Amino acid sequence: MITVEHLTKCYGDFVAVSDLSFKIDEGHVYGFLGPNGAGKSTTMNIMTGCLSATEGRIRINGYDIFEEPEQAKRMIGYLPEQPPLYMNETPAEYLRFVGEAKGLKGLQLKRQVEEAAGQTKIEHVMDRLISTLSKGYRQRVGIAQALLGNPRVIILDEPTAGLDPIQIIEIRELIRQLGENHTVILSSHILSEVQAICEKVLIISKGKLAAFDKPENLEKLLLASNGISFTVEALKEEVEEVLGSISLITDWEVKTQENELTAVSVKTQSENMRDICRGLFFAFADKNKAILEMSSKKANLEDVFIELTEGESEVDEE
Repeated sequence: MITVEHLTKCYGDFVAVSDLSFKIDEGHVYGFLGPNGAGKSTTMNIMTGCLSATEGRIRINGYDIFEEPEQAKRMIGYLPEQPPLYMNETPAEYLRFVGEAKGLKGLQLKRQVEEAAGQTKIEHVMDRLISTLSKGYRQRVGIAQALLGNPRVIILDEPTAGLDPIQIIEIRELIRQLGENHTVILSSHILSEVQAICEKVLIISKGKLAAFDKPENLEKLLLASNGISFTVEALKEEVEEVLGSISLITDWEVKTQENELTAVSVKTQSENMRDICRGLFFAFADKNKAILEMSSKKANLEDVFIELTEGESEVDEE
């Protein structure tokens, strides 16, 4: 559906995107992640034809976005981070305007505006000024304009930014529904959101592709470790002796020690956290040392993201 080959974008001496290549198949919801300045927005703007590239090629359903821009852009619906809304118009007026700009006329225009309004559940605010709508409904109007023209691909840049928790849940559900009939690319800083609704995740760091896989595979295959924290009635030296005898523990750190109480954080690559906790319990019990409290934390997409982008400075994209 979308093929990006050796994409590079430079602003003078600054390289925003560097030799980026990936392929997106039809019919999935993709998450597009990266810290500020990583090149996400630049890449999305190039993919939608809003920005030129220094080098590389992008094909949308076989059409080159640079050589066949009209055909390629017909395949794309785009919601930028700041929705391009006209506040002095109603959603009905605005959507008719966008539809006409996309070449829709007559009954086809009327039908698609009604369908987009129905999909985004804005029928009851179609005759109100956009300036009077809440942020959540403005986002819905922005998504509705992206749906006009029946694009094969929907690209959403931070679609839940600034929304309250209820609005976020509603927009997430809408994105899931869109993924049933469209290929959806979602950029977000909310990692739990990407993990909840995206089938595959692209992580970009310093303008390059750092990872591309299903969220659960990234958690398993990358180096993000599961963690266990506990407090034990033992001295630091005694704790280190016990931990050194447990092979599945890859690293540990003594957080505090006071009155023969030692707080420890350990890391492990093992998926079976229960067995590790049992092993710790019985290892210290054999030494007649009591564990007073214990908690575990399984590695998630946030841990993977931090690991892949650690040390990257936050530089605003031009």
